[in-house]
Amino acid sequence: MKLLCLLLALSLAVPAGAEPFEPGQELNQPLVTAVTANALAFMVPRTLQPVTAQELALWGLRGIPALDSRLTLALSDEKVELLRDGRPLVALSAPLPDDAGGWGATIGVMAEAAWDASHAVRRIGTEGVLATFFDAMCSHLDPYSRYLPPARALSDEAWRSGTAGVGLTLVRRGGGYVIGAVAPGGPADAVGLRPGDRVVGVDGTRLHTLPTKQAAGLLAGPAASTVLLELRQADGQRRDIVLTRALVPPPTVLARRVGPLLVLRITGFASDTGARLAYEIVHGLAARPAPRGLVLDLRDNRGGLLLQAVAAADALIPSGTVARTLGRDPQAAHDFRADGIDLAHGLPVVVLVNNGSASAAEILAAALADQGRGVVVGSSTFGKGLVQTIDPLPDGGELLITWSRVLAPRGWPLQDLGVMPQVCTSLGSVSLQQQLAALRGGTSLLAEALRQDRAARAPLATAEIDRLRAVCPPASGPQGMLAAAQALVQSPKAYTSALLSPAR
Repeated sequence: MKLLCLLLALSLAVPAGAEPFEPGQELNQPLVTAVTANALAFMVPRTLQPVTAQELALWGLRGIPALDSRLTLALSDEKVELLRDGRPLVALSAPLPDDAGGWGATIGVMAEAAWDASHAVRRIGTEGVLATFFDAMCSHLDPYSRYLPPARALSDEAWRSGTAGVGLTLVRRGGGYVIGAVAPGGPADAVGLRPGDRVVGVDGTRLHTLPTKQAAGLLAGPAASTVLLELRQADGQRRDIVLTRALVPPPTVLARRVGPLLVLRITGFASDTGARLAYEIVHGLAARPAPRGLVLDLRDNRGGLLLQAVAAADALIPSGTVARTLGRDPQAAHDFRADGIDLAHGLPVVVLVNNGSASAAEILAAALADQGRGVVVGSSTFGKGLVQTIDPLPDGGELLITWSRVLAPRGWPLQDLGVMPQVCTSLGSVSLQQQLAALRGGTSLLAEALRQDRAARAPLATAEIDRLRAVCPPASGPQGMLAAAQALVQSPKAYTSALLSPAR
């Protein structure tokens, strides 16, 4: 507190020529100080590379002159200055390099001086000042460390934990809408609604003319509120049902049968994705005729919660490493291991990926491949193997900081390298057919490339990453992945030839 008072006392009056305040505008300087001090204290022991509070603070403060070219920041061995048109606005003694509280107070004073002197700074408000600071600071770290303002943080938290709804998704079919998926344990599941049931109205609004997003929006609302669904049953009879909205995690696992395959589309990894995958596997295998193979479709899955990727792997891998994480903070280092039962009882598993498969999706694909529990089909994936930890900030925002790297079970890094499939579809249809023919004969054309890929160890030079990824270039398509999966399932020899021996 004494330090904060001293720094506040050093703040200079608005110089002659400074632009006047606009009515009602006022910087919340205590909040700026509290948020930045909290963030610096959280980050210093956790960033992947060692960094001081001073370095972080100065990186962020340099975002202020980007708002107004007349402002400049100057640092000497003992002093931090903010200048306007070359003349000092405020000069402060530099805190010690690792004094997070002192640097937070310095940031608050500097922000107030810039606010007093610049219309451009005042125009963006307190939230904008904080966002500018964190954007500038995080630009020196990695692509995934970032600040989420309060509204965005609330939205992201709602996605992770679920939003108030009835636990179903709508899909267009036959000029109207049917239920595409039902969240286990949600309000719709509790009253027996099932995929395929036709929904013609919500709270008296007819759905057939509405776009999908607007129709789905009618189902959302405050928790504990009610919504009236008008259903049309197979015999043409109308059925009205009242559901009470509840906090339901988003439906991230969608199941369908394609011939002999049970296809499970995983769109992301939210708070119950692992449990939903387990439910759909058990439910799907109980169908008659029983499926002959299981397909996990991870295409364009951007990831989500790491622990849910581990939980998903746990449903198919009875034992062994799923992933390892390494970081400076001892709490960032983990060896995630499977400790369950194979719910598919050894049924062939094919994993579909493309260049949009990232993060937690890559962790799941790599685990199934490295542990010999699945064959990955598609193209090289995105290559996001960095894990973020979340710091809730005093303003209601969140700071996501990269604090660990992910290694696949065999020890190769996911970051930048991505997952190389065992069957590559991005080299064209002729190459794909050649690969499948070779596998049916007991040989993998990608065996040597896969051996080199799995032997890679961090850090990797960019040229080496490019060389390894060029074997199966990243691509969004093409078509034919599902057909390749079916070909593998229908040929036990081809499937077995594509499997990797389990990681030790």
